[in-house]
Amino acid sequence: MEATLYIVIIALALIGLPLFVVMALLAMVAFTYADTEIVAVAIKIYEISAQPMLLTIPLFTFAGYMMAESKSPQRMLRFAQASLGWLPGGVAIVSLVVCAFFTAFTGASGVTIIALGGLLYPILSKEGYQDKFTLGLITTSGSLGLLFPPSLPIILYGLVAKVDIDLLFKAGIVPGIMVIAALSLYSIIIGKKGAAAAAAAGPDTIVEAEGEQIKVSHKFVWKDFVDSFKGSFWELLLPVGVLVGIYGGYTTVSEAAAFTAFYVLIMECFIYKDLHIINDIPGTIKRSMTLVGAILLILCCALGVTDYLVDEEIPMQLFEFIKQFIDSKLVFLIFLNIFLLMVGAMMDIFSAIMVVVPLILPIAELYKVDAVHLAIIFLTNLSIGYITPPVGINLFISSFRFKKPITEVYKASFSFLLLMLVCLLIVTYVPALSLWFK
Repeated sequence: MEATLYIVIIALALIGLPLFVVMALLAMVAFTYADTEIVAVAIKIYEISAQPMLLTIPLFTFAGYMMAESKSPQRMLRFAQASLGWLPGGVAIVSLVVCAFFTAFTGASGVTIIALGGLLYPILSKEGYQDKFTLGLITTSGSLGLLFPPSLPIILYGLVAKVDIDLLFKAGIVPGIMVIAALSLYSIIIGKKGAAAAAAAGPDTIVEAEGEQIKVSHKFVWKDFVDSFKGSFWELLLPVGVLVGIYGGYTTVSEAAAFTAFYVLIMECFIYKDLHIINDIPGTIKRSMTLVGAILLILCCALGVTDYLVDEEIPMQLFEFIKQFIDSKLVFLIFLNIFLLMVGAMMDIFSAIMVVVPLILPIAELYKVDAVHLAIIFLTNLSIGYITPPVGINLFISSFRFKKPITEVYKASFSFLLLMLVCLLIVTYVPALSLWFK
C-alpha cells in the first residue's frame, strides 16, 4: 500500500500537480508509515515562520520588482554605457553588469530577461553583434546576479542549510565577479568582430529600445558620465547602503531588507515618480508576493519531507552507499557537480534548494567540504542550470521573449554554457575564492 501511494504521488507530480502539494503529500505519507504524527509537518512550518530571516524574502523581492517595473533599468543602462561603453565589447560588458545588478535584487532571472531584454537586444544588434551572440548573452545574463547580495537564493539557502547569511553574501562576491570577468573577456574577443560596424555608425549612436532613446558612445565622454551618474544616483547608492549597513555592523540582514524596500518605494514613487503609489504599487505587491507565496509554500512543505529524511537517517544511508564507489573529496565534488547540473536543468532554483540541500549537506560534511564553499558550488551549479538544455528555464523565457525557436536558443547559449562550466570548475577546486574572508 505504501509503495502504491508513493507511485501515485509521483504520477501526480509528473502530470503537473503543484510542487508544494507533492511535498506535503510525501511528508504526510512518510510520517504516517513511520508511526509519527503528521502534526510534525505543521510544527516545521511554525519553526520556519518564527525565523527573523524569513522577513528578508518578501522585502527584497518587493524592492526588486519595483525597480524592474520602473525606469531604473534604463537609468542604470545609461550609466553603465557611459562608464564602460567605450571599451572593446563595452556594450556586451554593460549588459552583463546591469543584468547581474537586477537579478541580485529581484532574485528571478526571468524578470531580468523580460525587463532588460527588450532594451539590450536592439543596442547589441546595432553595435554589430550577431543575433546568435546577442541571444546567448542575454539568456545567460539573467542568472549572473544570483551570487551577489542580496540575492534571494542565497537567503533561502542560508535558511534551509542553517548557514550564516552574512557569510554567504561575502562568499559569493569573488566567484560572481570572476564569472562576469570571464564572460566579459569573451565579449571583448567577440566585440572586435563588431568593431567595423560600430566604427561605421560613428562615435555616437542613438538606439530606439522599448520606446526609449539610448545613446551609445564609442568613446568616454565626461559629460555623459556625469549626467548619467546624476540620473541614476539613487540606484547607485542602494547597494552601497545595503552592504555598508550589513558589514559595517549598523543593521542586520532583516533590517537591511526593510530599509531597501522602504528606500526603493520612496525612490520610485516620490523622487523619480516612475510608479504611482495608488495606481501601480498594489499591482507590484501582488506580482512580487505571488512569487514569494510560491516559495514559502514549497519551503514549508519541503521542510516536512526534510524532517522525515533526517529522522530516518537517509543522508547517512546515502553516504554509506556512495562511499563504496567514492573515497576521495575531489572525486565526490566531480559527481556532485554532475548531479547538481542535472537538478538545475530540471528544477527551478528555489525548489532545488529546498529539496536537495538537506540531502547533500550532511554527505558533503562527511567529505569535509566547507558549508559556505558548498553553498557557492550549489548556487553556481543552479545558475548554470538555467541555461542547460533541454529544460533550463532561461532558455524558454528567451525563446518566448524574443520569439525564437528553442533550438536556436540552445545553440546561441552553448558557448556561454561552456564558459560557465569552466568557471564552475574553478569555483569548485579553488575554495579560497569563496572563503577569502576566513
